[in-house]
Amino acid sequence: MAQLSAVITTSDAGFRTSVTKLLRTSGLSIGIVDEKHAGATAPDLAVVDMRSSPSTALDAIERMRASWPAASIFAVASSAEPDQILRAMRAGANEYLAWSPHGDGLAELDEAFHTALKRTVERARPGKDSARSGVTLSFFGAKGGVGTTTLAVNSAIEISRLSKRPTLVVDLHQYLGEVALFLGVRPRFTLVDAIDNLHRMDAEFLRELVVRHKSGLDILAGGDQVDRPGPHDAPAIEQLLQMLGRSYDYIVVDAGAVTGPVAEVAVFAANTIYLVANPDIASVRNAHRMVDRFEQLGANKDRVRILLNRMSDQHQIGPKQIESTLGHNVHMMFPSDYGVVSSAMNSGVPLTLTNHSELAAQFDRFTRQIVNPTAEVASPEPARERASFLGLF
Repeated sequence: MAQLSAVITTSDAGFRTSVTKLLRTSGLSIGIVDEKHAGATAPDLAVVDMRSSPSTALDAIERMRASWPAASIFAVASSAEPDQILRAMRAGANEYLAWSPHGDGLAELDEAFHTALKRTVERARPGKDSARSGVTLSFFGAKGGVGTTTLAVNSAIEISRLSKRPTLVVDLHQYLGEVALFLGVRPRFTLVDAIDNLHRMDAEFLRELVVRHKSGLDILAGGDQVDRPGPHDAPAIEQLLQMLGRSYDYIVVDAGAVTGPVAEVAVFAANTIYLVANPDIASVRNAHRMVDRFEQLGANKDRVRILLNRMSDQHQIGPKQIESTLGHNVHMMFPSDYGVVSSAMNSGVPLTLTNHSELAAQFDRFTRQIVNPTAEVASPEPARERASFLGLF
């Protein structure tokens, strides 16, 4: 399922926060777009606050309907008056939702909003063939050193090679990002330059920002400032990923750990979330916590994939134990091969381009499933119920 984009029109900060929470907890991949940047490509959804000024809101709905004919428009009012419902529908609203000023509001709106959102998903994408809608794949690590960047970089290389489609890898780390280093390139610009210049973003400027690897993969390097990207940059990064989705068919994000608003954007934006873990107690414990965090951020089980890295015959914690603990099936296992990985890192040449090891073959199998999902041979089993692991969690 392609990511949806949403615009929220209101002067009430509380309303914006509540609607954003409803969108985030829907289980869908939804990006929040600033209305001033939404003109170039129509959003899938617009939520309009009618509560304080119905006439102004109706004018806004009419403008949106004229500018964005295919968008779903939700009108949110303080009461369900038949005359106002009729006026909203005539102006161009697809859904009318009543949000009483009394009570907690959000609970009242929750069920109706999510039901309307499901109808939006059913009709949102079929007619949007005029613009590319990139698939975003976010890689997270259960802890530092599990091999998240190795998997993200080599997967991006293979996706680019197999699909022959525009592919970008984004380093979301601040200061210590290693994507460019792994690929042996020296970027002139970084992610921070991109988010500081969103107003200039077009195809020509984007070509200046990224580095083209010899494989054909484009690279948007991590920031080299200690404090950026920081929490205040999260909205701009979300906007940037929306823009990049119109230029690339595949966007691979090396996101690190879910430690704040910037990393959370990679959860919201992702069509699929890959959680990388090693078969050790600390890694499995952290993976357990991160799965919980993904769920809190609205990512349902269908969007999360568990990747076990550095597997060997000597591992003390088996895949079945890990699956039982996390309540998720293991999507793919990558063998331990320190020599191959170390050589690739030190040379700046991805291992998938330099050898014919079992690890490289596994990357080929993994990315073929991404590029051609219908080619998967076996359907995943139902997710397991979580179980206690060694009494630790």
